[in-house]
This record gives sequence, C-alpha cells and structure tokens, in this order.
Amino acid sequence: MKTVGILIFPDVEVLDFCGPFEVFSVSRAAEGEAQSPFEIVVVAETAAPVRAYGGLMVLPSATIDDCPPLDILVVPGGDGTRPLLSNERLLAWVRAQGAAVETLTSVCTGSLVLAQAGFLDGLTVTTHWLALDLMRRLFPQTVVVDDQHVVENGRILTSAGISAGIDMALKVVARYHGETAARRTAKMMEYPYPETNARRVEIRAE
Repeated sequence: MKTVGILIFPDVEVLDFCGPFEVFSVSRAAEGEAQSPFEIVVVAETAAPVRAYGGLMVLPSATIDDCPPLDILVVPGGDGTRPLLSNERLLAWVRAQGAAVETLTSVCTGSLVLAQAGFLDGLTVTTHWLALDLMRRLFPQTVVVDDQHVVENGRILTSAGISAGIDMALKVVARYHGETAARRTAKMMEYPYPETNARRVEIRAE
C-alpha cells in the first residue's frame, strides 16, 4: 500500500486533483482485487472546506500539520497556484514532503509550485499551454517543453493541463504495478490509454 497525498487549495482546478484521485482510487494491482493499492489523503493548509475553481466545496482529509507520511505527492494547478508562490508556510511543507516522497508530481500549473519550492532547477518540465511562457519567465532555470503531455525526470513528473493529470497518474500506476494494471485502470474509467506522450492539443498563438 502506497499513500498518495493530493494537495488542494482555494481555486484549485477540479479535474487537476479529481483526475488523479479517480485513477488511484479505481486502480487495482491485480485483476479481481477488491482494494486499491493506493491510500489517498486529500491535504489542505487547514481543516476548513476548500472552494475549488467553479465553486465545488471540498473537505480535506488531512492538514499540512497532521498529514501522515506520504509515498507520492500530487500538486495540482489552477488559478489558486499564484498565491501559493508567496505562501511560505505551504511552500515549506511542499519542500519537506517533496524531499521525502518516492514520487513527486504536478498537474497543470502545479509545476509553478514545485519550481518555487526548488525541485525543478535544471529539469525539463511542462505545464498548461497557457502558462508555458509564464513558466519560462518565472523559472528560467527550467527547460520548458510544449510538445509533451507528461515529462518524467526520475522520481519527478510534471504534466500538461487539467486532464493531463489522469495520464500522469496512469504513468505512476504503471511505475508501481506495471502497464497491465495501468491499462486496466484506464479501461475501468472508460478513458483511452495514452499510447503516445504527445501533447493532446495544438499550441499556437491566439
């Protein structure tokens, strides 16, 4: 059993955290098993309900003060990531957890948080297509790519926008339990298994 922490915060993008949550919750290490091999902890700065982007209210299962030890950390994105870049209390938690976990991941503009916490220096990364230039401008020490859906740097994975978190989480399932388990998970979700790592949308000047 691996413990997955999914960070949430005001104005977090809903699918950014719900997509990976769904992947890890329906995953099975072997066909016929009744329980997921992943325990999921939804973590917030406080125990108060969190208003996600669009108005969805989410009740965290742990706070950054009482979060259990994690094996995997998912940092989602959304408009709410911008205030996090100056939230030193939360950044300190991300730094501590990010250094301790086996697998550190981001979805969408969650990569901005990982970069601000110092994890992406010198790495190839990606983010939502609307934030690619922002990532380059704020973190010139990273190499930002716009043609990959998920970018893997050893234990650190960054992914493109919103729905890309599903593909990223499937890669994590494959890392721990093999591609067959990941394909089984995608089938359960009636989600096309990512046969390529190409970005799903065409990026061009608006």
